[in-house]
Amino acid sequence: MRIEFSSSPRASLGVEWELELVDLDTRELRSGASEILTEIRPEGAAEHPKAKHELLESTVEVITGVCTTVAEARADLAETVEQVRQAAAKRNLGVMCSGTHPFTDWATQDISPHTRYQRLIESMQWLARRLQIFGVHVHVGVRAPEKAIPIVNALTQYIPHFLALSASSPYWQGKDTGLASARSKVFEGLPTAGLPYQLSGWDQFEAYMETLISTQTIQTIREVWWDIRPHPNFGTVELRICDGLATFDEIVGIAALAQCLVERFDRELDRGYTLPLPKRWVVEENKWRAARYGLDAEIIADDKGTVVPLKQAISDLLEDSRRWPADWTAWPSCPLWTAF
Repeated sequence: MRIEFSSSPRASLGVEWELELVDLDTRELRSGASEILTEIRPEGAAEHPKAKHELLESTVEVITGVCTTVAEARADLAETVEQVRQAAAKRNLGVMCSGTHPFTDWATQDISPHTRYQRLIESMQWLARRLQIFGVHVHVGVRAPEKAIPIVNALTQYIPHFLALSASSPYWQGKDTGLASARSKVFEGLPTAGLPYQLSGWDQFEAYMETLISTQTIQTIREVWWDIRPHPNFGTVELRICDGLATFDEIVGIAALAQCLVERFDRELDRGYTLPLPKRWVVEENKWRAARYGLDAEIIADDKGTVVPLKQAISDLLEDSRRWPADWTAWPSCPLWTAF
């Protein structure tokens, strides 16, 4: 099975933000997505280009176009969010974002009428029905398909960094779960979600997708919901690990970190370097630690079992970014040390 990869220009950027619709009186999640999306849809268009259905009728997903800088992505998001906010306000709804809603019962929520989500519920049943979770996804452009899988593999060492920086889901149906990110564990219930498989290259990715489709495990490759995955249609690597983020500043910081790391790995491949491939057991353990403790976690730094505070690992990463090649400083789309 051949999967075409629409290669992107250097580190182009796209962001997806899943917004909760909240009743302003009860603070519960409440349906309203279909009405809002119908109202803000441009005249003559089948749908709004940057506001979409998600699984629940109490969710609207806002997406950017293809951006170059994080500032551009922020402005793009803000314009669409304001349209959604105004339409929601007419219905006594507010918009917010967190990894989970702290107390709404998922069983009370209406499912989107979109065929894709109806099919998901039919296939996954309870596992999908309880997905009252919300996240932020960041797409970063990659210039060639042979780079996508090595970059995905290398990025897995930073899963705890992204998860801890975004962790915003300690509560589930009014109960304190004891986790910093309950969302990440709920989502792992789907059979094709969670950590990506460590594949050797694009040909192995194609073979794996062919197996999943031919065995009717999935219908399209969009149904592989890894924490980090290649997105062939967009020509990107997509980071899906983050809990929902509440503010534009937080989204800008996460997007800048993702964009800089992908660009760094892309350039290292151009220089002939082999990207790091962390051990699977280390990646699994570190993801769990970030989900459990958030920024208070201590993570495994190497195959020998060296443990470091995650806050220190993030600080070291940001400091290290200042020493990346000097020609990066002339590239305005990667302001990592100013975004934070």
